Amino acid sequence: MNDIEKIKQLRQSTGAGFKDCNEALKNSSGNIEKAIEILRVKGIAKASKKMSREAKEGVVVVSGNSKKNSLIEVNCETDFVAKNENFINFVKELSELNNHCSSDINKLNKSSMKNGKIVEENLIALIAKIGEKITIGRVKTIEKQNSKNYVYQHSVIKDNVSKLAVITSLETSRSSDQIDIFGKQLSMHIAASNPLALTEDKINQEILNKEQELISEELKNLGKTEEIAKKISLGKINKFKEENSLMTQDWVIEPKKKVKDILRDLNIEDLKISEFLRIKIGE
Repeated sequence: MNDIEKIKQLRQSTGAGFKDCNEALKNSSGNIEKAIEILRVKGIAKASKKMSREAKEGVVVVSGNSKKNSLIEVNCETDFVAKNENFINFVKELSELNNHCSSDINKLNKSSMKNGKIVEENLIALIAKIGEKITIGRVKTIEKQNSKNYVYQHSVIKDNVSKLAVITSLETSRSSDQIDIFGKQLSMHIAASNPLALTEDKINQEILNKEQELISEELKNLGKTEEIAKKISLGKINKFKEENSLMTQDWVIEPKKKVKDILRDLNIEDLKISEFLRIKIGE
């Protein structure tokens, strides 16, 4: 095998550029296996420099079925890379592994991919090849007894790869078209309305404290008396809870009703919303 053929093989195996492959072959005295190792180490060095940059773009990928669904967020620096074929192929395979691992990130990083290398190694190689910081962000799996999951994706790039994804889990012993329609519509509602929690009492206290600080600062700047400020503050924080709890949000399809009203009107005795998950790139 001549040098050009070795370079071609090395490029195909590693995805590295012509100059890097040529240099690696020279440094390995023409040994392809050693050249691959040199490029891998070089790739790690390149990747580590890129990891100090910000990765605010990316994709959300859904995997699984109506009984067990997983979401994984993979971030990169530019929207151009988010649509790159190598990146898309990587995140789609990664998503399937994530569902298999039930979103255990440590287990996922050590999982073998189709090429025989683990996720961590493939991630490093992809960073070196594409030239951008790439990181695994939020991961979550929803799997519940007696529940059925419904998925909605917005700004779809390809297949199950998008910019926003929602999984909604409905608990019921029954099965009907009516329930399926509600599950799909509810997932679309969650995508649009971005609730913080299922009910008011489930909203993170830190979020409520921060909102209370902002309300207090606003009222202080308006010069309200302490007694009036307390009344207004209570009203505003209650309104915040109502607007950010799924059950008390206005139903996007029929805004005069709340989500809880739609659920009640279905009149299905054991039907309840058990869990939901929404991930959007950039939020």
